Amino acid sequence: MAKKKLSNTDLDKYFDDPKLRSKILKKKNSKRRRNWLLVTGIVTVVLIIFGAYIVSGLPSLKELENPKPQLATKVYSANGELLGKFFIENRIESDIDSLPPYLIDALISTEDRKFYSHWGVDLMRFVQAMVKNVISFSFKEGASTITQQLAKNLYDLKSRRENKFDTAVRKIREWISAIQIEKRYTKKEILEMYLNVSYFGKSSYGVEAAARSYFNKSATELTLPEAALFVALLRSPRDYDPVRNYENSIKRRNLVMHNMVVTGKLDEKEYEKLKTQPIVLATEHRNAYQSEAPYFMEYVRQQLQGLSQKYGYDLYRDGLNIYTTLDLRMQRIANNVAAKHLEKYQKLFNKNWKWGENKELLVEILDKAIKGNRQYQSAKDKDGKAKIYNMLRADKTFVDSVKKEATKIEVGFVVIDPKDGYIKAMVGGANQKFGRGLNHVTGIRRQPGSAFKPFVYTTAIKNGYFPAYTLLNQKFDYNGWSPNNSGDQYSGYETMRWGLAHSVNVMTGRMTISEIAPPKQVVKVAQRMGIRSHLDPFPSIALGTSEVTPLEITSAYGTFVNDGVHADPISIIMIEDQNGIVIDQFKPEFVQAISPQTASIMVNMMEDVVNSGTGAGVRRYFQYPAAGKTGTTQNYSDAWFVGYTPELVAGVWVGFDDHRVKFTDWYGQGAKAALPIWAMFMEDTYKELNIPVTYFELANGIEEVNFCKTTMEQGDTRLANQYCDSLYTDIINIKNLPPKCNIHTGDSKIIKENKQGDTDW
Repeated sequence: MAKKKLSNTDLDKYFDDPKLRSKILKKKNSKRRRNWLLVTGIVTVVLIIFGAYIVSGLPSLKELENPKPQLATKVYSANGELLGKFFIENRIESDIDSLPPYLIDALISTEDRKFYSHWGVDLMRFVQAMVKNVISFSFKEGASTITQQLAKNLYDLKSRRENKFDTAVRKIREWISAIQIEKRYTKKEILEMYLNVSYFGKSSYGVEAAARSYFNKSATELTLPEAALFVALLRSPRDYDPVRNYENSIKRRNLVMHNMVVTGKLDEKEYEKLKTQPIVLATEHRNAYQSEAPYFMEYVRQQLQGLSQKYGYDLYRDGLNIYTTLDLRMQRIANNVAAKHLEKYQKLFNKNWKWGENKELLVEILDKAIKGNRQYQSAKDKDGKAKIYNMLRADKTFVDSVKKEATKIEVGFVVIDPKDGYIKAMVGGANQKFGRGLNHVTGIRRQPGSAFKPFVYTTAIKNGYFPAYTLLNQKFDYNGWSPNNSGDQYSGYETMRWGLAHSVNVMTGRMTISEIAPPKQVVKVAQRMGIRSHLDPFPSIALGTSEVTPLEITSAYGTFVNDGVHADPISIIMIEDQNGIVIDQFKPEFVQAISPQTASIMVNMMEDVVNSGTGAGVRRYFQYPAAGKTGTTQNYSDAWFVGYTPELVAGVWVGFDDHRVKFTDWYGQGAKAALPIWAMFMEDTYKELNIPVTYFELANGIEEVNFCKTTMEQGDTRLANQYCDSLYTDIINIKNLPPKCNIHTGDSKIIKENKQGDTDW
């Protein structure tokens, strides 16, 4: 609206009438006051809101008094070596009194020369920096004190993407926090916190972590030029990275040492000598993302994450100390033998696998790979997807990579101390550098094949049968189930000992279709011994048709050598907080799964598997006392060997992630594809760790007796009241004879008969 003009008459009245003039002036002044109050009110509200916004981003008093930097959780092996860390920021704390004094001198000389005299903010330095920025129009000159930088790092006051407003807000928050920090901490404490939280590159937070990463030494061992390099990295770990930007790194390091000369902390002659020294990094440095036991680390991480809610810790920030069961010496041997064997076996498989004979499979695998490709998934419409589909299908490099991945042999290998269940080594896959993939020790379930037979034989022994008990080695048909022997080889009556040693399918099958080892009883025995997976109580369980994990079947085998006591597998011994206070300790759970006598008989029988049966290949590498069992599933899909010595139990699975890819011939047997890893590991472990030789011992109540070895007509399954034509010496649990069990010595008749029946179930 246009301002109204006064007429000449109105002007005359205005000047002639004092009351009118006063009234008009009062009205104008009142309007001005209202406008001023409105502006003042708006400014006040804005300032209050801005102040509240500033305060909302400040650390609380509790945080100021108890700063909690993000600390890496460290995981240790049983022999005290660092296995790896879990962290968001890779950080290890150090005491300032243990650090070289020239590190502190270099820091103060370069970053904040008035550190000991200011109260958190250096106003004069700030003004000088702003003047330089205005003159140069660069706005690159900084003015933050060490305390301000600490506030920014400690309380995460910096945003990832800052505009000018964000920068101003952050600076104000830094000033306020810096002043509060100076009120609550000594200068020495501020320096210690600063050096423990600052980022030095290579995923290293804190000077101790940086020293280990760059030079593979402790911060206490840093030389003056190395200390100067770390001060240089504080400005920009990327721009002054000694690997990527060596010349820049040298110049900045020398500038730091020159600053020490200027402040009188370094002699100029010494400086001239030191500045010519090259930067020599450790050829092998501790990389936070790598571990010699990556799958074990991931297995431990999953367990710790599950416990975090119970104990209220943050695995990635609280700097815990985790003590585990793993023996890093055994782990290194396991890594080596597994890699060595897989390299050889991959070449053998590649020579025998023919994609031309598996065209339909290739089409299916390619289809899945293409539809899982990012290019295909990012296409916006059907035409785009079809175009990318055809392009990838015709891309030889892409197709070859899919073929290679599909036919990659995988491995699961775990070693356990059977006496306490401690996991001593774990190889979870062919890729030993990354443990976040599928763990083939804990994360797969596969049919164990004949490696499951010992649980059937254990049930028979538990029911009172004995190694010399004979079964007919001939085909049978049980409600349509008619298993075959390997190579379709059959004979007459054979002992249970011989049947287990040579992994005879029809003999084991006869046990599960009779009262010798009923399927339901086999399931109960296997579960009590440590199998946690679901088992189907069908007669075919004799051939290992129910799927299990390598970890659980290896753990269950440990029951044999541990006098029938099963120890649950365990990986974590103790959790401590960052101050060394114990959060929790862990002990294995023990169960007397089978009697010592049953376990002892099974160990004795399984020794024959290694000495003269399907596992005899062990003796090409390892000559110490050992027992175990091979396993091969149908069409060579999965190869197993699980075995033990008096000190260790270990299990090996070798196969493919895609069940449709299989070994093509005899080389896919457990005795060929899996057993060598076990045997080479045991050979190297016993040699390198100087493990003394011990022998398996028979339990009390196990005796050697002479059995009648009688010629029988095929098809005659009656074993009672036989006449002796020769003698066969074997062991038996005298206290647990089966019903109608006849034992003969020489020409004498029955010397013992158990009429109590089967009381075990």
